[in-house]
Amino acid sequence: MIIDQAHIHVQSGKGGDGVVSFRREKYINRGGPDGGDGGNGGSVILIADPQVDTLLDFAGRHHWHAQSGQPGGGKQCHGRNGADLEVHLPPGTLIYDDTSGELLVDMDQPGKRFTIAQGGRGGFGNEHFKSATHQAPREATPGEPGQAFDLRLELKLIADVGLIGKPNAGKSTLLSRISRATPKIADYPFTTLEPNLGIAELPGGRRMVFADVPGLIEGASDGAGLGMRFLRHVERTRVLVHLLEVQPLDGSKPVENYQAIRRELASYSPLLAEKHEIVALSKMDLLPAAEGAAMAQRVAAELGRPVMAVSAASGQKLNELLEACWRLLGPDEHTQSQSPGHQRG
Repeated sequence: MIIDQAHIHVQSGKGGDGVVSFRREKYINRGGPDGGDGGNGGSVILIADPQVDTLLDFAGRHHWHAQSGQPGGGKQCHGRNGADLEVHLPPGTLIYDDTSGELLVDMDQPGKRFTIAQGGRGGFGNEHFKSATHQAPREATPGEPGQAFDLRLELKLIADVGLIGKPNAGKSTLLSRISRATPKIADYPFTTLEPNLGIAELPGGRRMVFADVPGLIEGASDGAGLGMRFLRHVERTRVLVHLLEVQPLDGSKPVENYQAIRRELASYSPLLAEKHEIVALSKMDLLPAAEGAAMAQRVAAELGRPVMAVSAASGQKLNELLEACWRLLGPDEHTQSQSPGHQRG
């Protein structure tokens, strides 16, 4: 199961205290100050790791603490620094201050690193304060405290193309045909209960990451069905493939279904509604060729835009659909650096 939200508490390490110490050795009279500085506290560092694709690790562990620095010692010994704590997150994770709601950082690039809580600096020992006029200082400073934050983690999948449409529109089947992803598929609403990622490979070593977003229904932007939870994942995509079932099981019409989903996208985010979109009639294998062609022409005329007629079951026009997605993405817009390990299934 993909876990796409979590709440955690992070705490960097406290700096070690500096110490007051004087040199005491045989045959050495009135040794000078030799108290060492404390070690620095460890920091909490966030890392966008392509090998991580869920926030599951944070569902059962809410406290993430780095080590504190050790106090200084005599003979000018510096306290040991606390170890940093590296927190590995899926690329695409948004980090919010859970108290103020402020967005702190967007971990939108694989390999990105961000220090979310800086470790406290170690305190000074009395050796640090000696001078020609102050030869026996008896002062030292405590280590600085670490930083603590309550964070909200929100995952938005990074993909080139998002597959959208009502339940049973054929998104999961299409994803399984164009990639090695193995989403659950069945003929009842809300088969897909979580987003699925798949990597489609085209001739010439070209690759695109597809996200199958769970079925949207009317009212999704207000919390109806499963759509509100997953609409955020569509925001990361650059191109939308809007699948319309050619013969909806509920007796609705493809054009009405298209308009309903478009209203939900616009209601959730105007920017989302402006993304490049390819409209495709799915499950064309259910109709005779002539009837299917006539249906595609009729839907295109009603929508006032081109419509592709595809079938995941028979493979009809799937290569043409992939090439159309590639052209819309443009030569510099593909997430080809995505690791295959980022694919689900």
